[in-house]
Amino acid sequence: MTRLSRDDVVKAVDRADDVTIAQIIGTGATAEELAEAQAWLANDEPMINDLRPLAQGRVRELVDILSELEEDDEEQGPAAPGSASALS
Repeated sequence: MTRLSRDDVVKAVDRADDVTIAQIIGTGATAEELAEAQAWLANDEPMINDLRPLAQGRVRELVDILSELEEDDEEQGPAAPGSASALS
Protein backbone atom coordinates (compact mmCIF):
# COMPACT_ATOMS: atom_id res chain seq x y z
CA MET A 1 0.00 0.00 0.00
CA THR A 2 1.48 3.28 -1.10
CA ARG A 3 0.88 6.69 0.37
CA LEU A 4 -1.41 9.14 -1.38
CA SER A 5 -0.06 11.41 -4.08
CA ARG A 6 -1.45 14.81 -5.02
CA ASP A 7 -3.08 13.25 -8.10
CA ASP A 8 -4.76 10.59 -5.93
CA VAL A 9 -6.26 13.25 -3.68
CA VAL A 10 -7.38 15.48 -6.57
CA LYS A 11 -9.16 12.52 -8.20
CA ALA A 12 -10.85 11.44 -4.96
CA VAL A 13 -11.72 14.85 -3.48
CA ASP A 14 -12.80 17.16 -6.26
CA ARG A 15 -13.35 20.27 -4.14
CA ALA A 16 -10.07 20.18 -2.24
CA ASP A 17 -7.88 23.26 -2.22
CA ASP A 18 -4.09 23.12 -1.93
CA VAL A 19 -4.11 23.38 1.87
CA THR A 20 -6.60 20.53 2.22
CA ILE A 21 -4.66 18.40 -0.25
CA ALA A 22 -1.49 18.99 1.78
CA GLN A 23 -3.30 18.09 5.01
CA ILE A 24 -4.59 14.85 3.50
CA ILE A 25 -1.18 13.87 2.12
CA GLY A 26 0.40 14.86 5.45
CA THR A 27 -1.54 12.17 7.27
CA GLY A 28 0.52 9.52 5.48
CA ALA A 29 -2.70 7.74 4.51
CA THR A 30 -3.19 5.31 1.65
CA ALA A 31 -5.88 5.40 -1.04
CA GLU A 32 -7.70 2.62 0.82
CA GLU A 33 -7.75 4.70 4.01
CA LEU A 34 -9.06 7.72 2.10
CA ALA A 35 -11.81 5.57 0.57
CA GLU A 36 -12.74 4.27 4.03
CA ALA A 37 -12.91 7.83 5.41
CA GLN A 38 -15.14 8.86 2.52
CA ALA A 39 -17.38 5.85 3.19
CA TRP A 40 -17.74 6.90 6.82
CA LEU A 41 -18.73 10.40 5.76
CA ALA A 42 -21.14 9.22 3.07
CA ASN A 43 -23.11 7.03 5.44
CA ASP A 44 -21.80 5.76 8.74
CA GLU A 45 -24.91 3.77 9.67
CA PRO A 46 -24.21 0.71 7.47
CA MET A 47 -20.63 0.61 8.73
CA ILE A 48 -21.80 0.71 12.33
CA ASN A 49 -24.43 -1.95 11.56
CA ASP A 50 -21.61 -4.16 10.21
CA LEU A 51 -20.08 -3.78 13.70
CA ARG A 52 -17.05 -2.01 12.31
CA PRO A 53 -15.16 -0.03 14.93
CA LEU A 54 -15.37 3.74 14.64
CA ALA A 55 -12.74 5.33 12.46
CA GLN A 56 -9.36 5.53 14.15
CA GLY A 57 -5.83 6.65 13.36
CA ARG A 58 -5.24 8.04 9.89
CA VAL A 59 -8.80 7.27 8.80
CA ARG A 60 -10.09 9.38 11.71
CA GLU A 61 -7.75 12.22 10.69
CA LEU A 62 -9.08 12.03 7.14
CA VAL A 63 -12.68 12.03 8.37
CA ASP A 64 -11.96 15.20 10.34
CA ILE A 65 -10.28 16.92 7.37
CA LEU A 66 -13.03 15.93 4.94
CA SER A 67 -15.74 16.95 7.44
CA GLU A 68 -14.25 20.44 7.61
CA LEU A 69 -14.26 20.59 3.82
CA GLU A 70 -17.96 19.63 3.75
CA GLU A 71 -18.78 22.22 6.43
CA ASP A 72 -17.05 24.92 4.37
CA ASP A 73 -19.07 23.89 1.30
CA GLU A 74 -22.32 24.07 3.28
CA GLU A 75 -21.48 27.53 4.64
CA GLN A 76 -20.87 28.82 1.12
CA GLY A 77 -24.23 27.54 -0.04
CA PRO A 78 -25.08 26.08 -3.43
CA ALA A 79 -22.77 26.91 -6.29
CA ALA A 80 -23.95 29.41 -8.83
CA PRO A 81 -24.84 27.95 -12.23
CA GLY A 82 -21.83 28.04 -14.51
CA SER A 83 -19.28 28.21 -11.66
CA ALA A 84 -16.49 25.67 -11.48
CA SER A 85 -17.95 23.94 -8.41
CA ALA A 86 -21.38 23.74 -10.03
CA LEU A 87 -19.90 21.95 -13.02
CA SER A 88 -18.14 19.22 -11.02
